[in-house]
Amino acid sequence: QEQVVESGVGLVQPGESLRLSCVVSGFTFIAYVMRWYRQAPGKEREFVASNSYTGGFTNTARSLEGRFTIDRDNAKNAWYLQMNNLKPEDTAVYFCNAYLNPNRDFWGQGTQVTVSS
Repeated sequence: QEQVVESGVGLVQPGESLRLSCVVSGFTFIAYVMRWYRQAPGKEREFVASNSYTGGFTNTARSLEGRFTIDRDNAKNAWYLQMNNLKPEDTAVYFCNAYLNPNRDFWGQGTQVTVSS
């Protein structure tokens, strides 16, 4: 069974860093675009970053550039979201997504990140 599992639940203070991980199982990782999204309370889910299978194409939401970085380790079927200089407005549930086509579109269950002093 295909699974996408996030890890890295965190309560951090403003200015700190956190690295989220996402691991897939039950399907071949090849050619999938890996993405991160987030959803803050009362808001719609928003795009955070994406990374192509080869890592040659990376896209980060403009408002997060310079603080958030996505990378992946294909040998481990994993990708990561490095978040630096976190702010209270980064508080959200973060979701990872493995996308190949509309029929091969897998989501994790989400992991809570809270930034608070």
